Amino acid sequence: GVCDERRVGVGGHSYGAFMAVMLLANSDLFRAGVARSGAYNRTLTPFGFQNERRTLWQAPQVYLEMSPLLAVPKIRDPLLLIHGEKDNNPATTPEQSKRLYHAIKGNGGKARIVMLPHESHTYRAKKSVGHTLAEMVAWYDKHVKGKGESSEVGEN
Repeated sequence: GVCDERRVGVGGHSYGAFMAVMLLANSDLFRAGVARSGAYNRTLTPFGFQNERRTLWQAPQVYLEMSPLLAVPKIRDPLLLIHGEKDNNPATTPEQSKRLYHAIKGNGGKARIVMLPHESHTYRAKKSVGHTLAEMVAWYDKHVKGKGESSEVGEN
């Protein structure tokens, strides 16, 4: 094979973050994930999302099935959440990541959340970009490569 199938991580930003969390919940392919500035509860965008034009009230099951927050009990692998504190995208408010983090921890899962001060949906400051990359490398080193304890700072 191309890679060690026991040491594969997944990650993404925005819609990619949503996909990464859904993959952690619905497959056994990955050892850990990183989700940056994602939308995890579709009921908070009740008038449509992506290509879904029906409202929450017209298609409630779709909204529930497309909400990683409701799949938390199926997430067995560690997840690093990163979000800009000033994210002004109505679908990806910082509260989305905070709620997912607390749901994972409340269900006995492994998660870490990193909030980037002064950053919006796309991180622009060199310090924030560097911090994001360092957090991601440390997370994958620890949970995918199995290099033991990382130099993570803050709450795990």
